[in-house]
Amino acid sequence: MIPQTGLLSAEANEAAALAAYGGVLTVDLDAIIANWRKLEKTAVPAECSAVVKADAYGCGAAQVARALSKAGCKTFFVATIEEARTVRAAVPEAAIYVLGGYFQNTGEHYAEINCRPVIGDLNELAEWDVFCRRTGWSGGAAIHIDTGMNRLGLTIADAQAIIPRINAGDHGITLVMSHLVSAEQLNSPVNAKQLAAFRGIASEFAGVPAALTNSSGIFLGAPFQFDLVRPGAALYGVNPTPEADNPMQQVVDLKARIVQIRSIERGETVGYGGTWTARRPTKLAIIAVGYADGYFRAASSNDGTRGAEVIVAGKRCPVAGRVSMDLIAIDITDLPPNAARRGHMVTLLGEGITVDELAHHFGTIGYEVLTSLGRRYARVYKGGNVVEPLPAVEQPPSPPPVEQPASPPPLPT
Repeated sequence: MIPQTGLLSAEANEAAALAAYGGVLTVDLDAIIANWRKLEKTAVPAECSAVVKADAYGCGAAQVARALSKAGCKTFFVATIEEARTVRAAVPEAAIYVLGGYFQNTGEHYAEINCRPVIGDLNELAEWDVFCRRTGWSGGAAIHIDTGMNRLGLTIADAQAIIPRINAGDHGITLVMSHLVSAEQLNSPVNAKQLAAFRGIASEFAGVPAALTNSSGIFLGAPFQFDLVRPGAALYGVNPTPEADNPMQQVVDLKARIVQIRSIERGETVGYGGTWTARRPTKLAIIAVGYADGYFRAASSNDGTRGAEVIVAGKRCPVAGRVSMDLIAIDITDLPPNAARRGHMVTLLGEGITVDELAHHFGTIGYEVLTSLGRRYARVYKGGNVVEPLPAVEQPPSPPPVEQPASPPPLPT
């Protein structure tokens, strides 16, 4: 909790906490829950899980998993054992799958936190079997089959080789899954090819639930949804249907603090390399965020290219010059006088600036934008029945008491 000083109200202490940060990242857990419920409804009757790897795409794995669990989500996917530890602490009863595969001599870690490896190689499967036989562990595992991604996963032939094991019963396989290559492209012929391959092999895993689709795959329709769907980026506001309007709610709001207002003359340059030149007397707002905070250098402006925009006093204003590690210059010349002042906050995400828009300026995808958000922001969570205290700010120690001189002895009478 934020320390109380006795001199400030609770509201003032919270303001003091936020004032110590150059940026404030707000995560709307209610929006994540609404996105999950929309995806769940789209995929009925399939179970809707949640992918919370990479710290829930930068939004906070523990907070997101806890909120979604309260909303009814029963299954979560992460990438690593350490991520699984974080999620297990937040959701003690949920099923947790680790997508990164089964590393040698890691069985005890899975058993310790009761999570399940996603096995994509016959050697992994053999090692998992040895561990289970030696320890009696029966926590289950998923089988990942490669249907065209050519990353992780058993080949179709390898998967067929373990069908006798499935038919024999007591096999310990709790899920069979694959991953789509081009799910965001509605008319990609690869989707139909992968669907046919997966349907064929999954049907031989009698009684084992099957999962094929990520966020975008859910919108390919019921044939792709099988028994379980695995949305990730869509939960956090990234558009899973880039050929149409985004059906998801925005989750992240990102604001940065103005640290200085300055004026420059026509012909002066701004930032490293002097790549942006003022074409008129110009007023700049310098904000306390840069590429070390996940605001990519690719969003810079130069004399030939307009970069990203931010919202200042309700109006879009362009980045001026190169984004540096800790600072960005914003051209606020067109704002009314005194509309922006030192200490005011500007909006980098939110108020109409979406994750996908920012990704366009960054030359990447929304996934990378979210997972790159830095740790120098104050992180605030709202909704989801989760109360997260603001980051604490150390108060200066109270000065030591001043010693009073001893009273002089009484004068003799």
